[in-house]
Amino acid sequence: MELATHGRYDYVPLPDRPTYEWPGGKRLALCVCNNIEVFSYRSGLGSDSAVLNAPQTHRNYAWRDYGNRVGQWYLFDLLDELGLPASHNCNALVLENCPQILDRIMARGDEIIGHGLTNAERQDDRSEAAERALIEEATARIERLWGQRPKGWMGPYFAQSDATLDLLKEAGYDFMLDWPADDQPFWLNTRAGKILSVPYSVELNDSPSMAFRQESAMSFERMIIDQFDEMRLQSAKYPLVFTVILHPFIIGHPYRLRALRRALGHVLAHRDDLWVTTVRGVADYCAGLPDGIVP
Repeated sequence: MELATHGRYDYVPLPDRPTYEWPGGKRLALCVCNNIEVFSYRSGLGSDSAVLNAPQTHRNYAWRDYGNRVGQWYLFDLLDELGLPASHNCNALVLENCPQILDRIMARGDEIIGHGLTNAERQDDRSEAAERALIEEATARIERLWGQRPKGWMGPYFAQSDATLDLLKEAGYDFMLDWPADDQPFWLNTRAGKILSVPYSVELNDSPSMAFRQESAMSFERMIIDQFDEMRLQSAKYPLVFTVILHPFIIGHPYRLRALRRALGHVLAHRDDLWVTTVRGVADYCAGLPDGIVP
């Protein structure tokens, strides 16, 4: 069998890369990435709290809607208490349907990352023209509501077609989060130039962990702590990005939020050693480094 290849980036193993530091001489960046999503009632895509590949019902719609009605507000308050910025991967339609969420994001000064129109659909199951139209519509809606054009993109369900990177670059995006191949940012080739991949974990992510692998909140807490402790150790050799990936309809339930509170307390006990930032902060910093530093 001949392996298919993507041609988007070269193989550059971690020890072979130039080293650098984050602002303030820090070696480990901390980013909280939160996914705020909206779903179609009894139709389209959407995860279930108990059964994989369950049909769409009133129950799992309501379970997901809990995140926008309740869980997101618990999470906003926790982030305020801890003094943490956040990057919010937002479906454009959630900003229209839940305007108070947008108000709170803007009041906090957080960033919004393009995340499609809704999580009831994917973007990799359509023609290139249709995918371009989806990206353009989502981008325009966010810009109209937020007052800024998003510079980063995260596809619903990590979905990308063979043309997505090209379409994102052509739409003016500087970075994306869909390729979980690294703990450092790296450049990918597109037909219109380079686009940056910022680390976004499919492992340290409450949705695959608790909704799909059915792990407990205590297990997720332990995962955050162990991932952080090991990355803090490894960052003595390499500048790394530690991301915690959240969905308010999962992590926003109080017993899970309590576990997150404990885990973030452990992380922030080392706050002086961290660059606490957003994914755009990481992307902007890397874009300003001399050519050849970021692989």
